[in-house]
Amino acid sequence: MGLQIKHDRSEWAYRKKEYRRRMVKAQPLTEGGDSKIIDPSRAVALLEAIIHPADRVALEGNNQKQADFLAECLCKVDPLKVNRLHMVQSVIALPSHCEIFNRGIAEKVDFSFSGPQAVPVTRLVKESKMKIGEIHTYLELFSRYFLDLTPRVALVVAALADRQGNLYTGPNTEDTPAIVEATHFKNGIVVVQVEKVVEKLPRVDIPGDWTDFIIPTGKPCYIEPLFTRDPAEIKNVHVLMAMMVIKGIYAEYGLRSLNHGIGYASAAIELLLPTYAERLGLKGKICTHWALNPHPTMIPAIESGFVDSIHSFGSEIGMEDYVAARSDIFFVGPDGSLRSNRAFSQAVGHYAVDAFVGATLQIDRYGNSSTAMADRIAGFGGAPNMGCDSPGRRHSSEAWIKVGQEYAMQPALIGSMPRGRKLVVQLLQTRGPKGIQCFVDKLDAWELMKRANLKVPPVMIYGDAVTQVVSELGIAHLHKCATLQEREAAIKAIAGDTDLGKEAKPEQTTDLRRRKVVQTVDDLEIDPAEANTSLLAAQSMDDLVKWSAGLYKVPMQFLKTG
Repeated sequence: MGLQIKHDRSEWAYRKKEYRRRMVKAQPLTEGGDSKIIDPSRAVALLEAIIHPADRVALEGNNQKQADFLAECLCKVDPLKVNRLHMVQSVIALPSHCEIFNRGIAEKVDFSFSGPQAVPVTRLVKESKMKIGEIHTYLELFSRYFLDLTPRVALVVAALADRQGNLYTGPNTEDTPAIVEATHFKNGIVVVQVEKVVEKLPRVDIPGDWTDFIIPTGKPCYIEPLFTRDPAEIKNVHVLMAMMVIKGIYAEYGLRSLNHGIGYASAAIELLLPTYAERLGLKGKICTHWALNPHPTMIPAIESGFVDSIHSFGSEIGMEDYVAARSDIFFVGPDGSLRSNRAFSQAVGHYAVDAFVGATLQIDRYGNSSTAMADRIAGFGGAPNMGCDSPGRRHSSEAWIKVGQEYAMQPALIGSMPRGRKLVVQLLQTRGPKGIQCFVDKLDAWELMKRANLKVPPVMIYGDAVTQVVSELGIAHLHKCATLQEREAAIKAIAGDTDLGKEAKPEQTTDLRRRKVVQTVDDLEIDPAEANTSLLAAQSMDDLVKWSAGLYKVPMQFLKTG
């Protein structure tokens, strides 16, 4: 017999035909009936024409840049026409992101972070109005756009567009390229809100043949200055922790490439580079290459010559002029504005940097950390990508090699094979606001797993990835521990006056300090009396403006009034 071929599908271009059907239905809504331009007054009608029940819809809600107009329009569609949507978005940030679930327009979501709406999200889950698929890392969610979470419709945002649909994203490119590419090349429809349509763009960030409809709203989209920290809010305890990190970790490992998470302790580190770190003779030896938003608290370090390069996930409001004037440091286009990219920066953080240094809200006895609390489904964004030791890394560096040589459990895993290891540092005080214990026996994430019907607790960074935990009492170098029991003892040694800290055995702590598995303030020869905010290179937003020679423009919400 000859070769028998069986075609299991009767239709091989259904998505393409469906795309054309929806486009034909929507085309009369465009300007002149034959363009890509949609008047804002017709935006709701457009969404009702192109979105069908049970569609998977990507709504651009990033760490900072929000497709706020499109989110509001999605809230206004007729739930009888548009319903049971499966939303895929990085961040649940705006009230409108929750309202679409309140109204029954959407029923399921896969996301990464929901800090701004953590409490409403928790309520929606409890009321069975929102079903959570998974809480992802950013890079994980972007990857699934190209696999099994490909959007049928993408609602995104750019700064400007031309009449051909070419997009200029400006400083906040963020997730837009990943969303648009995944949608367009699987025959999905791409709708873009922009401030206005212009004849000529400063540069083309996304080509026009990847976009379908452009809605000029007449105003900028909402952007959150997420990584901006007022130096005046930094406390002496943050300075103390920052001094320990600089002397006990950055200097010890010659740490040159890194990412900082959000927090006042990491902001304190940035503001101590031109003062404390320079006094230790560390300029040119640490903190030269960064995957980082343009944190205003980085300005003194940049001006003092500590920093060689910064690639950014997104921008920060008010930093536009400063970034344009420092094109040797930032990735800046010929137009003078930053080109950020969240997916590429996440990849940099995952594979290229030698360290992630970030804050958390809870650490358990095994070193697992999470920002997911019992009554707040917050997610964790990119921290798990930043805060992991990628097994795929193959390039070496001084810091990577040294940490690998100290990794006490490694011989039991891969024998005598030499391998480096990334530094993953978690910063937290022993107690938080109102005396809440931050070192705990069991993470709140376990309770959250039950409430949200998740398969596993939403842990931000697993304990086996964490190399150091830093509290106001000292540093626990977990990677130097040979057993799980020893890791527990090291964590307890710096847990202070918490239930977990009270389990510490003095003789064990003494031995750990002798072997430099645990280092206290005294062990690091840091004078606590010196650890005060006068050591910071800038003590106010005005000081940051002065450091920038007037280029930094303080966002409205940080301006002092009255």
